[in-house]
Amino acid sequence: MSLSNRELLKWYLQAGVDEAVGEEPLNRFAEPAPIAPPPPASPKPPPKTADTTLHDACSLAEAASTVDELRLSLADFEGCALRKTATNLVFGDGNPDADIIFIGEAPGAEEDRQGLPFVGPSGKLLERMIGSIGLARSTVYISNTVFWRPPGNRSPTTTEMAVCMPFVERLIELVDPKVLVALGGPAAKSLLAQSQGVGRLRGRWFTYSTPRLARPIEATATFHPAYLLRSPAQKREVWSDMLAIKRKLAEL
Repeated sequence: MSLSNRELLKWYLQAGVDEAVGEEPLNRFAEPAPIAPPPPASPKPPPKTADTTLHDACSLAEAASTVDELRLSLADFEGCALRKTATNLVFGDGNPDADIIFIGEAPGAEEDRQGLPFVGPSGKLLERMIGSIGLARSTVYISNTVFWRPPGNRSPTTTEMAVCMPFVERLIELVDPKVLVALGGPAAKSLLAQSQGVGRLRGRWFTYSTPRLARPIEATATFHPAYLLRSPAQKREVWSDMLAIKRKLAEL
């Protein structure tokens, strides 16, 4: 015996049915509609390798035509792992048209906080060093071989220095100084392509050149100010180095 609609609804309520699952009846005996396969996933870009990261660094550096453009390019560069642990980019400071450029090793804690190179105790000593030969921070240009502070003030690795080197080279090309001074052993070895320690390199003159420089740059090395704070007896040698730098600037 069939039930009327009212009786069927009453039976549903008694059975606990209090919600409809759809406005249209569903034929359970019909063939189910085929399920469309999901769209193919977009191919993932290949992971960055050391070679591709270095290529990106070279491309960004070469595209910059001014020191300010180079700073902006470096701020967007994600190929150096040091930026992930540093507070600020520490690019450079001074006169971008200077006759002399000083390149150190890496920013320290105070440099990381302020975003400027050589502003801590070693920076104060560097200012006294250049002041002794009639120069000022505003008349020279100062930077480092890497642009972010290594964690715990450790020395930068060869990989970190290598990936930053295209920007360092382009910075030197854009400033186009008469004299380049490498501060400390890592900067001296990297920029002068020498394997000897700074104690053997100081007091000597080398030529620094790149394909985009109009002429080779006279280059030398001396002790890093941070080393002098730990070994003040070496200040006499640095005073001799500074006098030689003064003479070289007068000759050029």
